[in-house]
Amino acid sequence: MSDLNSILNYTKEHMEKAIEHTRIEFSRLRAGKAMPSLLDGVMVEYYGANMPLNQVASVNTPDARTISVQPWEKSMIPVIEKAIMNANLGFNPQNDGTIILIPIPPLNEERRLSLVKQVKHEAENSKIAVRNLRKDANEKIKKLQKDGLSEDLAKDAENDVQKMVDNFIKKIDEITTVKEKEIMTV
Repeated sequence: MSDLNSILNYTKEHMEKAIEHTRIEFSRLRAGKAMPSLLDGVMVEYYGANMPLNQVASVNTPDARTISVQPWEKSMIPVIEKAIMNANLGFNPQNDGTIILIPIPPLNEERRLSLVKQVKHEAENSKIAVRNLRKDANEKIKKLQKDGLSEDLAKDAENDVQKMVDNFIKKIDEITTVKEKEIMTV
């Protein structure tokens, strides 16, 4: 019985990780609004080591269309500017000698539709991950059944796994709808 619980707990835990991964991927998609998370993937060379931008500078959004990057050392401005350009995010950073401002251009219709496709693709990948976890859990349950688990307990466990799958796919659909709406809002 404890093996069965550990299978269900493991499956639920990993399904939650799939949802969290989806949220992280969605946060990296630019929806026309300035968000510090847009620069999360930018790595800056700092004294010979690559470091995330937010560890060498303060990243803020003074308004809905601008990201400001305030380096902790003035000498880092050109390095940070170059790192932002090299990240291929489509941004054109401008510096005034003390701070780097990144204007976020509004999205055109074509770009919005492209982002919605990306969102749907990412959501589908998460659903596939959830379904694969169901398959793995059901295989483990069948193995336990061969090792002596009663058929009723095995069926109940498979039903529990299916309920989890339905629940997590519904959550993925909900966050996908929210992100699509956010992208398509002009």
